[in-house]
Amino acid sequence: PCPIVRFGSWVGGDMDGNPTVGPDTISRTLERQRELILDRYIAEVRDLFRHLSQSRSRITVDDVVEERCRDYRRKMPEVADGIPSRYDEMPYRILLWFSWARLEDTREGGRHAYPSAGVFRADLELIAASLRHNRGAHAGLTRTARLLCRVKTFGFHLATLDVRQDALVHRRAAGELMADADFVDLPPEERARQLRRAIDSGPADGGETGAETAKTLEVFASIANARARFGPEAVGPYIISMAQGPDDALGVLYLARRSGLTDAGGAVPLDVAPLFETVADLDSAGDTLGRLLADALYRDHVAARANRQIVMLGYSDSSKQSGLAASRWALYRAEAALSATADDAGVELTLFHGRGGTAGRGGSKPRAGILAEPPGVVRGRLRVTEQGEIIHAKYGLRGIALRTLELMTGAVLEASAVGALRDEPRPGWPAAMETAAAAGQAAFRSLVYDDPDFHSYFRLATPIDIIERLEIGSRPATRRAGAGVEDLRAIPWVFAWIQNRHLLPGWFGVGSGLTAAAEVHGEDVLREMALQWPFFANLLADVEMVLAKSDLGIGARYARLAGAAGERLLPTIVAEFERTCEIICSLLETSGALEREPVLRRSIRLRNPYVDPISLLQVDLLDRWRAGDSKDADLERALRSTVRGIARGMQNTG
Repeated sequence: PCPIVRFGSWVGGDMDGNPTVGPDTISRTLERQRELILDRYIAEVRDLFRHLSQSRSRITVDDVVEERCRDYRRKMPEVADGIPSRYDEMPYRILLWFSWARLEDTREGGRHAYPSAGVFRADLELIAASLRHNRGAHAGLTRTARLLCRVKTFGFHLATLDVRQDALVHRRAAGELMADADFVDLPPEERARQLRRAIDSGPADGGETGAETAKTLEVFASIANARARFGPEAVGPYIISMAQGPDDALGVLYLARRSGLTDAGGAVPLDVAPLFETVADLDSAGDTLGRLLADALYRDHVAARANRQIVMLGYSDSSKQSGLAASRWALYRAEAALSATADDAGVELTLFHGRGGTAGRGGSKPRAGILAEPPGVVRGRLRVTEQGEIIHAKYGLRGIALRTLELMTGAVLEASAVGALRDEPRPGWPAAMETAAAAGQAAFRSLVYDDPDFHSYFRLATPIDIIERLEIGSRPATRRAGAGVEDLRAIPWVFAWIQNRHLLPGWFGVGSGLTAAAEVHGEDVLREMALQWPFFANLLADVEMVLAKSDLGIGARYARLAGAAGERLLPTIVAEFERTCEIICSLLETSGALEREPVLRRSIRLRNPYVDPISLLQVDLLDRWRAGDSKDADLERALRSTVRGIARGMQNTG
């Protein structure tokens, strides 16, 4: 059977905004991953060798095992000569000795290297079958089956390496290769038309290209080499950040062909995954996918990929643009639209959820988040990101890791089995959510984007200036060299608000949105939604948790750092906080946040007394550090320590 869980990573493959990632890091990452998993297999084969000491004088062995040993003796005589004679009557040990030697050669590039993980697996399957057929179920079969399961899951690549790049980089590279200086500024339809023509005409003669275009082509060449060297499963989907139209997917196919990344049939052996991140892009995601699948050239590509399509959904930018309620609702509608579009086209869709660790970036309880998906969307498949801090929390201990995987697997099975049978939201519920999302977005944007003092408040009332100096991010804090909130990446945005105890991205605007919906549709309708609609219940639970972790009493100390801007804006923030607490408690019929989750509430209350002094110290250090033009190295070191302490106490970064 296929493994239930597979692992992927984009460490070493995520080029979006990170100039240090490219063809070299792709190759080195895959090489290191291969080395790690081969070392593990070698150790496990040696352990299996110690346990499978059965002798022909005591047991029978399948003939195919004996034949494989004889075949290896013929092909690897130098290895056979090194096998001690005391093992001559132990066929499993002889086969494992050869397998051990082949794994060593695979790691070192020797002439007896396994050509693929499948050939190694075949050797193990011979042993497992022989044990099963010859009463060895309790004499090593479990250990052999466990190793087989690992080989099926990890292959020789350990984890699939996803590759990601900004759509704008592809547009610039394609424009340069087609000698069209205005290509980036053309309408998407015209860009798509030119790309189709360029793909149909075949590769053009290579000429001089700029550094960015040359590097882009080298990335695709590196992917081709990686597939040949590490196997086709080593490289995952090619993700296009800020994808907006079919031309962005066609651009990847064009660049791949220009780099020679094609199979024997001339197809590009790569899953192209558009990433829809902004609310506007999410709203048009279904239409965009429909136009893409209607394109004859791209549809041929999908057919060559077994009629499977991956689409990635971004939770961070939509939330930073429009607030939590509008973001979650846009994602919900996008999932339903994408699923319907794929069904109409006869394509098997996999949604890749780019969730972050915090509620403001899509973080949620594993089971509740999966069951909150639209009915019928989860169909036995789930692809989701796990952030660094969350990896430690969810998988740092074996027992917790097993529990996390059990919860997620169980939720996928449950959603797949009964999801299509679940009723669509009742009439009136989507309209109420539309009202809540629109009003919430208006409240959020009126503060974050429309208020002239907000940017100053954010820069002064949060430690964003020290966060930008921390060497903990994989890329610059801003996207596309921008300086405002609009261009700030989601991780430092959320991290800064956690540090000053506001946690503003996780709740601001939600209170106004829900209050407006209650006024228009009635609070009883919202209570009904909270009880019977998993999507809405999950939204309320996530906001409730953020409210419990927020502390605007401490936050007021940070607001003083912003001077007049803080004095003017803090009452607005406090009023929205109180409004959100009031409506959430009213809908959940509780008297306080997390009343129904006493363990989590107690955990937060136990941590806060240790975090509060660090927060007050950080306020004082920020004031003194900024007064010295942010040049005092000792104060900066102390500030870095407070950032780490608060992050540890709040159990969140971004």
